[in-house]
Amino acid sequence: MILKAIEELNEENGSNKSSISKYIESTYGGLPQGHKALLNLHLARMRDSGELVFWKNNYTKRDPNAPPRRGRGRPPKPKESFSLGVIYSPPKPRGRPPKDPNDPPNSPKVKASTGSGRPRGRPRKMSQPTRGFGGALTSVVGTGGSGRPRGRPPKMKSTPLTEISA
Repeated sequence: MILKAIEELNEENGSNKSSISKYIESTYGGLPQGHKALLNLHLARMRDSGELVFWKNNYTKRDPNAPPRRGRGRPPKPKESFSLGVIYSPPKPRGRPPKDPNDPPNSPKVKASTGSGRPRGRPRKMSQPTRGFGGALTSVVGTGGSGRPRGRPPKMKSTPLTEISA
């Protein structure tokens, strides 16, 4: 029906969906409810299979003598043709090759010395001595040289005030 509609309409630049749909409705009548969706589906199939050429929102029949029109973008690389009688090796496998079980085990790597004697990276955090219920702290690590511990000072116990009579 679609090919017949395009032939009968015989428009110069091809026929668009609406003109094809109107022609089919006027000629055949009594079409199903989903006529537009079916038309879209069949036009897409015919365009993909090469029966119709879609250009500037119009569908035309494919001319067998015309060269194919190139789409936008970079053309695909040409496929390499395989000649008969030639044996090709399988493609190189991807990923890391498996270890050979017959190989001798590798010797452990010797770590290169940096020369300073200190380990790499951030130094380990020193553990702080625990504070007892006595209140005073004997030594604090990381005081920053000021003699005071970091953070908020502990709450002092209040002592009862004694009255002084004069």
